[in-house]
Amino acid sequence: MATSTRATPGRDLRQEILHTARALLNDAGVSGLSMREVARRAGVTHQAPYHHFGDRESILAELVAEGFHELGRDLAQANTLAAHDLRGAVIASGRAYIDFALRNPGVFRVMFRPETCDPARFPAVQAAGQAAQATLIELVSMVHGAQASPALCMVYWAHVHGMASLLLDGSLGQECPMGPLRDTLLDEVTQTFATLVMGPPASAHTPA
Repeated sequence: MATSTRATPGRDLRQEILHTARALLNDAGVSGLSMREVARRAGVTHQAPYHHFGDRESILAELVAEGFHELGRDLAQANTLAAHDLRGAVIASGRAYIDFALRNPGVFRVMFRPETCDPARFPAVQAAGQAAQATLIELVSMVHGAQASPALCMVYWAHVHGMASLLLDGSLGQECPMGPLRDTLLDEVTQTFATLVMGPPASAHTPA
């Protein structure tokens, strides 16, 4: 039986619900997330989640906004390398995006699905998504200057998002399980991408 929401004085039920919902997304995907199941797993009454969230989509919106904030911080941290190492920033940004997806599979899968969490209904989600996107645009601008363009930003995004999706939901995840093999693959892929968009590293050029 679910416990009372007042069973533990001082408990942060709102955060418990979000934490439980995040774990449920990882375990069962968005189709397995319901207000009743969140309540059951959190050990509270079936009505308790409604004290903090109007519906399931409101919980998803909170998790998606948090996801975009975290992703934006990770990408911004990678961008700091650009001041002295543009190539390193491109590689670090790629790893930051992919690593975020692998750490947060359930939330990542929902972040880019407006049919499950409509940004138009939740301004905080829209703002957080735009802020994360701005960090990617900033990187492309720093690397390519006047030649940066929306199409080039899309190339960067397609690279990292595609790689993350292949590892999470494609056969690549089974071929390269977590461990040294996956780390080596990601290092090679991100370095190869940097070479494609920037040319080979300076040390790789043959002296005249």
